[in-house]
Amino acid sequence: MTFGQLRTFAALARTGSVRDAAAQLVVTQPAVSAAVAALERDLGCELVARDGRGLRLTEQGTVLARYATALLELADEARREVHGGGGLRLAAVTTAGEYLAPPLVKAFADRHPGVTVSLLVGNRAHVFAALERSEVDIAIGSTPPHGRGLEGVPFLAYRLMVVAGAGAVPADLADTTWLLREPGSGTRQTAEAYLAEAGIAPRAVMTVGSNGAIKQAVAIGLGVSLLSTHAAGPELASGALRRVPAPGAPLRRSWFLLRRADGPRPAAAQTFWDFCRSREARAAALRAVRPR
Repeated sequence: MTFGQLRTFAALARTGSVRDAAAQLVVTQPAVSAAVAALERDLGCELVARDGRGLRLTEQGTVLARYATALLELADEARREVHGGGGLRLAAVTTAGEYLAPPLVKAFADRHPGVTVSLLVGNRAHVFAALERSEVDIAIGSTPPHGRGLEGVPFLAYRLMVVAGAGAVPADLADTTWLLREPGSGTRQTAEAYLAEAGIAPRAVMTVGSNGAIKQAVAIGLGVSLLSTHAAGPELASGALRRVPAPGAPLRRSWFLLRRADGPRPAAAQTFWDFCRSREARAAALRAVRPR
């Protein structure tokens, strides 16, 4: 059993196709088939079976795919650690990535100038998937979902409030348009849950793909939205946006540090994890998002 064979089998498990696995690895289809056959001979069992025009993993193949993925991740991690410490691969959900992660990374870099940092920003679904695939070491987001092998600790509290344009505060929150983030966004899930719990059935809903676009739309009177104090702080301070009294609002939430529960602990990632729970990190985050 070699890492090359395991990498080939993992690609086959992901794609469900010899042709697609070969294309992904930039090898020939016979090379993929030969690698799988060699694994089957070595292990003495069938790993894949024909399923119509495609392939499916057998029970033993499913087990091997899980271990192959873990072994390849550890090998990649070892390679990164050997060559310069590996750096920090950080991800953050959109709101945290736009407003919270930059000051945290700046404060961390000031204390640890030798650590390189890459930052992936996406919605909740994208960030959780990146963590599960070990494409990032740590993420900043909302409460980790159950049953997906992720763990998290809360490290910074924030509030969500209903906001409107300075001259467009509605008398009835149902008789207006609500501007919501895209499906897969944690902010959208929270907003939909809030509307249901508060018994508010909006006249109309508009999907907008970024916090910046939502704030601009709200400011010119297009509707109202549920925004975090991090995202709306400067506009509330300047008067471009106004807080709208709403039942059950503001909502109190916490940002979480997230990582795989069973994954490796690279030195840079552990150092950042510990730093984010320090008073220094909290002070840096609050200075950056506090309305001035």
